[in-house]
Amino acid sequence: MNSSSTRSRGRPSRIDSPRTLRTALELLDEAGLDALTMRRLADAMEVRAGALYRYYATKQDLLTAMSEQMMEGVTEKVLATDGAPWHERVADFARALRTALLNHRDGARVFAGTHPTGGNVLGFSEALVGVLLDAGFPADDAARTLYALSNFTVGHTLEEQAARSGENGGADAAGLLRSAVTDGSYPHLHTALSALASTDFDRHFEYGLGLLIEGLRARRPG
Repeated sequence: MNSSSTRSRGRPSRIDSPRTLRTALELLDEAGLDALTMRRLADAMEVRAGALYRYYATKQDLLTAMSEQMMEGVTEKVLATDGAPWHERVADFARALRTALLNHRDGARVFAGTHPTGGNVLGFSEALVGVLLDAGFPADDAARTLYALSNFTVGHTLEEQAARSGENGGADAAGLLRSAVTDGSYPHLHTALSALASTDFDRHFEYGLGLLIEGLRARRPG
């Protein structure tokens, strides 16, 4: 009996959707998004590349599924703060999204531009919109707040992860900025240089999030 027939009858299938996603996220963390190819994923799973297309017709389909997987458990953590005021809970949704993206190398790049329709992402959106509706916001405002909060968080995290990884010169951005504004040509930027060149991403994020929350509190009906 040859080894291939033994494997097919005596071992579980090497490929299924959950294992594929786990392996894809492991490769993402190891090598980054640019190095994550369908062929490399197939090699890591010891299957032919064509076998992956049974589950994901394109790499974009794979990234969408990875985005959904990255959001597993996020909503449940936020809902644990049920007793908090609405504006604190809204802020917690943004923080939880950022944390989920930061948990994986290039997590924001994977998430950006995908439109998952699974329970993890839709559950997150449902819960956030629900908090806003309960706070008295009209449905349209609640929907647009979901977009504004998500877009701010994903965009911020994109820049943060690029800077931390050194992509596109991100690691040297602060030094380049200092060199560019210290000759007196940009006196206003020079005055604000300590904040502009700061790599305290937590503080940057919380400041921007605070502006959004303050704006929401001011616009809340009634």
